[in-house]
Amino acid sequence: MSESRQLWMVDRTFDSRNLVTITYASTDGTQQLRKELSSSMLSRIAITAAITASEDELESVESTERRERFATEASRMAAAHSPDDEL
Repeated sequence: MSESRQLWMVDRTFDSRNLVTITYASTDGTQQLRKELSSSMLSRIAITAAITASEDELESVESTERRERFATEASRMAAAHSPDDEL
């Protein structure tokens, strides 16, 4: 059984196809999980400050710059929000 890890929202982008990509990352910035949702789904599901994900679902963050940015943003979110806060 895979371990799970708490991840914090670090980025949300919208594209021309009406897709929203939400990126969650670990507070050390080394792992991420990206979710793509249709914009209509945003009104039907709760988007929270943090999620818990299986290690099997996570991707490594290769870029040093991106790791640092994700670590900063994830730590800021963890300090400012409870995991279940809806954003």
